[in-house]
Amino acid sequence: MVRPPADDADVPRYWRELGLPGLLDVHVHFLPERVQAKVWEYFEAAGTHYGSDWPVAYALPEDERLAVLDRLGVRAFPTLPYPHKPGMAAWLNEWSAGFAAGRPQILQSATFYPEPGADGYVAAALDAGARVFKVHVQVGSFDPRDALLEDVWSRLEHSGTPVVIHCGSGPLAGEHTGPAPVTGLLERFPRLQLIIAHLGMPEYREFLDLADRYERVHLDTTMFATDFTERLMPFDPADRPRLSALRAKVLLGSDFPSIPYAYAHQLQALHRLDLGEEWLRAVLWENGARLFGLET
Repeated sequence: MVRPPADDADVPRYWRELGLPGLLDVHVHFLPERVQAKVWEYFEAAGTHYGSDWPVAYALPEDERLAVLDRLGVRAFPTLPYPHKPGMAAWLNEWSAGFAAGRPQILQSATFYPEPGADGYVAAALDAGARVFKVHVQVGSFDPRDALLEDVWSRLEHSGTPVVIHCGSGPLAGEHTGPAPVTGLLERFPRLQLIIAHLGMPEYREFLDLADRYERVHLDTTMFATDFTERLMPFDPADRPRLSALRAKVLLGSDFPSIPYAYAHQLQALHRLDLGEEWLRAVLWENGARLFGLET
């Protein structure tokens, strides 16, 4: 049996012994410098927001963060920008395209917000090479079923472009978080290629149901089963067999760099679920490689 990684330096040994070419992490953030600084300021005050400290483990300059991912063996990752108000999304998309240029390991990312013109800049982002979109329902404080997004969702359903959507009510609930809005969205657009961030925490069971019901709904493991999350939003061990059955729909996510523990701990947490090495190979590389059309 392959041993879980002891620390970050041990991560390459782990994926090599699993027979993988590296890791594919579908939930990584790189943001414009001043936006990233604001995000980290928010986490510095996490005790006020969440009732729990959230020391950011990788609050490093941009080049150093890229080097950390390279040393870990994260061979492909997005940058997942997300706006919190109108007028930000198109600018974030332009920045993200520029950041991805010349960096083949980056899955060029884009985002959108319910505002006039959203379909136009989403179309422009796709034309410019965007391969994945990010939506944050709680931070954006909007209903994903908003009529201003009707054409956007239709376009993304038709293109089959993956959308990482933070829609669960953890770590903070919002007016439009939880399974009901996303269920309504999928009833309208059942072929959307959604990736449910954080495995839908804390409504794990309801989002497992959606992954069961809709062919193109996936789940990412961001912060899932870690000691940090288990203290706040524990997963019912009785549902582990469902994770096993959904092996082809679960994708590695980490939330790097804004995580309150070492990257290796996410892999340790997945390993101790005891779902087997086939499951780990699928989650850590194979499912993401298939979804994004990467060579294995």
